[in-house]
Amino acid sequence: MFQYEFMRYAFLASTFIAITCGIVGVYVVARSYAFLAHTLSEIGFAGAAFAVFIGIAPLWGMLLFTLLGSIGVGELSLHSDQKESSISAISALFIGLGVLFLAISGSNSRYATNILFGSIIGVDKQGVIQLVVLSVIVLLMILLVQRNLNFDSFDHIGAIAHGVHTGFVGIVFLISLAMSVAIGAQIVGSLLVFILLTLPSSTARHIGRTIPAMIAWSVFFALVGVWAGLYLGFITNWPVTFFIATIEVVIYLVVYGIHVVKHR
Repeated sequence: MFQYEFMRYAFLASTFIAITCGIVGVYVVARSYAFLAHTLSEIGFAGAAFAVFIGIAPLWGMLLFTLLGSIGVGELSLHSDQKESSISAISALFIGLGVLFLAISGSNSRYATNILFGSIIGVDKQGVIQLVVLSVIVLLMILLVQRNLNFDSFDHIGAIAHGVHTGFVGIVFLISLAMSVAIGAQIVGSLLVFILLTLPSSTARHIGRTIPAMIAWSVFFALVGVWAGLYLGFITNWPVTFFIATIEVVIYLVVYGIHVVKHR
């Protein structure tokens, strides 16, 4: 399997993607941002389609749209009384824009499928370097504010009472989340990137008793999902995203079932 260059690149890229999404995902779940992550994945689709339309790499269009969208949608989710309806409307708008950009750019359905569901053969050496650099930037941003981010994510009222600059922390995290969506979409696609940002961390919450433990378990489950998904995709020629999604769901259901049984 590793005799093929594209598989080596895919495994290297997916490793950094899993680590990044696994860590960021812990805070996504803690801050109840799962719906926001899903919305950003749809905004990212529109960004990738826009990039195709103007003739640049989909990653950069996805980054632009998710960075702008994360701030706008994040603020809306905090200050709107009708946040679910408002964010749903935004999701619908950007899905429509994505379809429009693909249509007027003349791209075929296969290219649209790659944007939506990812493609392991589409990751080349330059793409790997870009993903690794962006992943490192996200991890450094999280590390920069991690102490306050932990406080704000798991005890928001206490963080405010202790004078934590929750607004700044929130902005840094929203930027990190936006970059994580753009990075993760390169393997699992814009439509299902929220899987890596929510399921491994949701599973980890049933096992980890401390924040470092939850992060470690979340990264572990994300790595298991992408590595096993890539291997199974290679030997079966079935979509990698299908295997990643199925593996993460099965792991979650097993761990959740054990948790329920133990606490009866």
